[in-house]
Amino acid sequence: MSTTLEELFVKVRAENRAALIAYIPAGFPSKEGCANAIKALVAAGVDAIEIGFPYSDPVMDGPTIQEAADISLKAGTNAADVFAALKVASDSGTAAVVMTYWNPIEKYGVEKFAESIAANGGSGVITPDLPIEESDQWLAAVSAHKINPIYVVAPSSSDLRIAQVSAKTGGFVYAASIMGVTGARASVSVDAAELVGRVRTATSLPVAVGLGVSTREQAKLVAAYADGVIVGSAFIKLLLNADDEKSGLMAISELAKDLAKGVREGR
Repeated sequence: MSTTLEELFVKVRAENRAALIAYIPAGFPSKEGCANAIKALVAAGVDAIEIGFPYSDPVMDGPTIQEAADISLKAGTNAADVFAALKVASDSGTAAVVMTYWNPIEKYGVEKFAESIAANGGSGVITPDLPIEESDQWLAAVSAHKINPIYVVAPSSSDLRIAQVSAKTGGFVYAASIMGVTGARASVSVDAAELVGRVRTATSLPVAVGLGVSTREQAKLVAAYADGVIVGSAFIKLLLNADDEKSGLMAISELAKDLAKGVREGR
């Protein structure tokens, strides 16, 4: 039995294009606002939704995502809200995953967390700070609940490390395109294409590139060599800068439509 995420990558490969994956933290801009944003993104052509579990010490997140997470945490967002947002995404018929640091999983209960992902229609979990050497308990839990364990590789990862990480990964390999934290950038690092190439020699799994994409042109460039294009900060910035929720939703819909065109123009 395959996850909705795995099925998505089969579909986009058949269409000879990359998947567009949008990231939004649970509870941002509000609980209701998050649900509305997810629905707007899906309606605008996003292929998969990545729900962020807001965390107080986010080592991989840039200032934009940190600001959104702070807003979410101040409103009292908890694990139940993360799973509720995940359910909104999966109920909309799209592939949905959660991105979280290890601490919230451990706090919630490893087995219970994997079970809750599956129960809410989630395909998997991205764990940016969990080393594969410390993953036995987590891998057993995701295997039991038939969800994908998604790990992150970076330009600094050695070829051996990429092979080791890819061997434990399911769904797709998350290629962080630059050293450093998340955030929209004027250009996507050239390291990204090289990194994807290195991952491809180690695994036949799809490779999705995250960190930095914010325009149709960048999405097109990354879609030329990657299986998935992950966009987060660009959407969050629009929601942070919007005068009200309605204009924020319109802005992210426009960007999503643009990016959806971009991922289809890459090849």
